[in-house]
Amino acid sequence: MLRLACVIMAIFAALKLGDEFRRLLFDSGPIGAIDLKLFHQMVRDWFSGRPLYQLRDHALYPPASYLLLWPFHGWLAVTPARWLWAVTSVGALGWLVHLIIQESGAETRLERVFVALMLLSMNATGVTIGNGQLIVHLLPVLLFGLLLLRQDGREWHKVLLAASLFLVALVKPSISLPFLWMALFMGAGLRTVSLVGFGYVGLTVFAASFQRMALTVLLRGWLERGTAEAVAAGYANLHRWLASLGLEQWVLPGSLLVLVALGLWTYRHRRGDFWLLLGVTALVARLWAYHRVYDDVLILLPMVALFRIAKRGPASHGADVVAGLLLATTVLAMLLPTRFEWFPAPWSWLFKGGHTVVWIAVLAFLLYQARRETDAEGG
Repeated sequence: MLRLACVIMAIFAALKLGDEFRRLLFDSGPIGAIDLKLFHQMVRDWFSGRPLYQLRDHALYPPASYLLLWPFHGWLAVTPARWLWAVTSVGALGWLVHLIIQESGAETRLERVFVALMLLSMNATGVTIGNGQLIVHLLPVLLFGLLLLRQDGREWHKVLLAASLFLVALVKPSISLPFLWMALFMGAGLRTVSLVGFGYVGLTVFAASFQRMALTVLLRGWLERGTAEAVAAGYANLHRWLASLGLEQWVLPGSLLVLVALGLWTYRHRRGDFWLLLGVTALVARLWAYHRVYDDVLILLPMVALFRIAKRGPASHGADVVAGLLLATTVLAMLLPTRFEWFPAPWSWLFKGGHTVVWIAVLAFLLYQARRETDAEGG
């Protein structure tokens, strides 16, 4: 079964990644490297002093993000920027594959291939590459930063390195912000998060100096632009659910409530299994705020958590069997092509609803496992 799964996943990975790297590098149409071209233009607009939040409907990122994106877009024309992004994407994929294989507990070559293919065959990974989106670059940065703190987070050089990695990952706060709770409650977490906070404020102020508007006006423009897009696009997230109920005014308060709840839960289980915490955090990060299909790469982390539980072998409460079944279901769900999202009903409903049901089931299982472990330890 595992061998057959690897063959099917390898075919999906080869076809999808091959086509998406073509779209990133050579497609001159409107969908070729669509997000990369938007980032490129927005970075240019920002540093030329143009009022980005008034000009661009897709200006959904806070001021510091454009400064963090400058090394990829600020000094190159679009075509070289596409090649730079392709090369760094290959490096990021390799780094992430290396990290998850090391952490998964995979023992045989076949198991290691399967773990690697969980990332490479995932439809969202291909879409991220073809669009020139950010998450393939951000996920290994976040994961490595957390692993540094887990290993020995009290050494200053590791604290500084971890803080720098989290600061880079905050180029897209809707992905990275929830993970700061894990950083806060590990080792020298307070020092790390304090450095990240001071660093981010500095980046924000410096980035704002290239605009003619006051920082408060820029931040208000970012929030207004982001909220407007969040209730109109994306799928399987709190913002869309609130908008569908006519509760758009609860988008920001609802997100803050979820973020605070995650922080309280993380503190309660801070001594628990690292990968259970990571899987829960990744699922909450995917569901708490506006995301499109490329950000589904976040589901890789709970998939690794499920693999680790399944690898433990027989358990009295059958956790290994349930984990294996949930992992198989999630792998199948993540292979589905994005085009189903745009098909007429009921196909679009099945795509969006199916992913939501699977992710919530995985979240419930991981929460249950974390509670069992905490109760067993008397926490």
